[in-house]
Amino acid sequence: MYPYLYNFADPNRQSSIQSDKLIRDIEKAINGQYSAIQCYAKLAKMAPTDRERVQILEIRNDEIKHYQRFTQIYVNLTGMQPDVKVTEECPNTYVEGLEYALKDEQKTVDFYLDIADETNNPYIKEVFRRAAADEQNHAVWFLYYFIKNKRAEL
Repeated sequence: MYPYLYNFADPNRQSSIQSDKLIRDIEKAINGQYSAIQCYAKLAKMAPTDRERVQILEIRNDEIKHYQRFTQIYVNLTGMQPDVKVTEECPNTYVEGLEYALKDEQKTVDFYLDIADETNNPYIKEVFRRAAADEQNHAVWFLYYFIKNKRAEL
């Protein structure tokens, strides 16, 4: 499907420094996705309605797809599996978790767009642009549920 999948590291197109930064950024993105996957499973369990739970699980499935694509890119760039770890802890209450998620998703949009802008590789560019669009959509859902549940607390 994507003809650019193999041999992303082209020394004629990117300097070693740019390649190292790209690899570090992708590794950070992988860990962020892994952290989000764990957090959203936790949030789904705390969701007060089936509708919210289903939507959060759909968002989690998007994060799993991003994680898989980013990992595939990382392996193709480095020849190694990433050292994956949870880098951010998820809050223990639902409303705090929603607020955390929406802020994190918004920051992630900018980070992914920066990665897309900094690479010359069309496949990586498209993967990160698409992921940024998904993250923006996720932020809107989390904002909606945050406002709805915050009002319910008052």
